[in-house]
Amino acid sequence: MLYFIEQSLNGVQLGMLLFLLAAGLTLVFGIMDLVNLAHGSLYMLGAYFAATFAVLTGSFVAAVALALIGSLIVGMVLEVVAIRRLYERSHLDQVLGTFGLLLFFNEAVRLIWGPAGMTLALPAAMLTAVQIIPGVFYPVYRLVIILAALAVAALLYFVVMRTRLGMLIRAGASNREMVGALGINIKLLYTLVFGLGAALAGFAGVMQAPILTVQIGMGENILILAFVVIIIGGIGSIRGAFVAAVFVGLVETVGRAFLPDMLHRILSTNAAATLGPALSSMSIYMVMAAVLVFRPEGLFPAASR
Repeated sequence: MLYFIEQSLNGVQLGMLLFLLAAGLTLVFGIMDLVNLAHGSLYMLGAYFAATFAVLTGSFVAAVALALIGSLIVGMVLEVVAIRRLYERSHLDQVLGTFGLLLFFNEAVRLIWGPAGMTLALPAAMLTAVQIIPGVFYPVYRLVIILAALAVAALLYFVVMRTRLGMLIRAGASNREMVGALGINIKLLYTLVFGLGAALAGFAGVMQAPILTVQIGMGENILILAFVVIIIGGIGSIRGAFVAAVFVGLVETVGRAFLPDMLHRILSTNAAATLGPALSSMSIYMVMAAVLVFRPEGLFPAASR
């Protein structure tokens, strides 16, 4: 039971990272109708920025703040230089164009930081563990990830639902032509939204950097899960992205932890160790397929966010 609680917390932590990545992706997808395969590259850049600024400043907090600013700036520049030329193109053109950007960023990172990976060291206070309940100790940093993502979710909900910028974002998602006709600078709005999405992706990369090696292409696999999240939750829905991200994180983590032991009762050790994680990953895509069949707009369509 204690092991299940620990793995469930790991699943929530993974879900929070997926939410940070999926929230920016669903904003861009829902408002601009843009399929952005380069979103994972912004996640990667956030991690590289944090690792670099940590070395330059010697401060983890300063590295996080500067990485967020760097991701925001890169996202806004990218939107102005390349992305806005894809809005009126077909989704196939958008996929090809942003895939080209993904390759560009991978090679740019290779040129700037080299092919070897980097690490981001944590402050000593975050290297400890705290007792959640009697018998269950959990790393402080993973709790920091969960709490930081919850704070971002609350702030994002407030911005989208309670501010003028959020009103414009929601209006742009519903009828961008009317928003433009009312005198709103729709190009500037899109730049700000894309920059916000880039900052969220960069923040996810920053949070993941101390756990995994910062390396080229690190955003590609998690980007697939982020697309699964927004399909299950509903394109353009922040609430849907949050709920679906937690669900996917729990299924992925708990399944990988317990399925091999369950399958070991009927299969060999090697077969169970191989089949368990595969079935865990497959279950996520099976849920996505069921959602596409029975609720094509997702569990929480954007209209209900």
